[in-house]
Amino acid sequence: MNDLVTDVKSLELETLKNLKSSKANNTLRAYKADFRDFALFCQQNGFSSMPSEPKIVTLYLTHLSKSAKFSTLKRRLASISVIHKLNGHYLDTKHPIITENILGIKRVKGTYQKAKKPILINDLKIIIKAIDEDKNKNNRVKNKALLLIGFAGGFRRSELVAIDIDDVEFVPEGVKIFVKKSKTDQSGEGMTKGIPYFSSASYCPVVSLKNWIEEGKIITGKIFDMSDKNVALIIKKYAEIAGLDKKKYSGHSLRSGFATSTAELGAEERSIMAMTGHKTTQMVRRYIKEANLFKNNALNKIKI
Repeated sequence: MNDLVTDVKSLELETLKNLKSSKANNTLRAYKADFRDFALFCQQNGFSSMPSEPKIVTLYLTHLSKSAKFSTLKRRLASISVIHKLNGHYLDTKHPIITENILGIKRVKGTYQKAKKPILINDLKIIIKAIDEDKNKNNRVKNKALLLIGFAGGFRRSELVAIDIDDVEFVPEGVKIFVKKSKTDQSGEGMTKGIPYFSSASYCPVVSLKNWIEEGKIITGKIFDMSDKNVALIIKKYAEIAGLDKKKYSGHSLRSGFATSTAELGAEERSIMAMTGHKTTQMVRRYIKEANLFKNNALNKIKI
């Protein structure tokens, strides 16, 4: 009997470990940060945050809706649910008191999100020119490769900084980069991105990557040894030097810039998704819609 109890406890610990392993570390940290805000709300109002109940959660969402975006509400709800699961508690997030409240908030607030500006081809050229003028050769070569590879591969910034030298294979057509794990590939099946040579060596991601590997004498480990937050800081730094408004750009601007630019040039939806790794068409179609805003504009038919 004691052996059975020990086995059950061991299984419970292993199950909890599996649950935690099912989420990327960054994702788990974000869930915990969201839950801390909920726990603070509960503490201030004399509620129990763990375990909680639908009525308390919906009061929190109403409170949050006064200052936060609708997308934040949805993320916080997901975080509260996940943290409950990790602690062995069930929370019915589909309870009518929650779903009806969210529907009401959605109708009042709307769901519009103002996204950061994509780095389009002309923006990219201006930013690369600013990098080329950097007097520090190491920074110049490294950051040029970072931005050109990030743009050409439609990389998430977390994927970009995770590229290992062993993930890179130069071929006659360009370079193959293996992405071991991404936001939409938590099981780690991986995918390979193929980036061809560009006609202009000045803006060629393949040439720039070769130059950085040679300059940085990289024979093992990460190619871009930095945090994903540094990607955004580097983009903002050179955008400002180039005379652009740095506040309008983020680490995601490279990825959205790739998708919007290729859509504008007529690339098919499935071709864009094959590079970015998007699992659904929803976000890609937003990029295509943005790219076609003036291209397929009804006002183009008016000749005055």
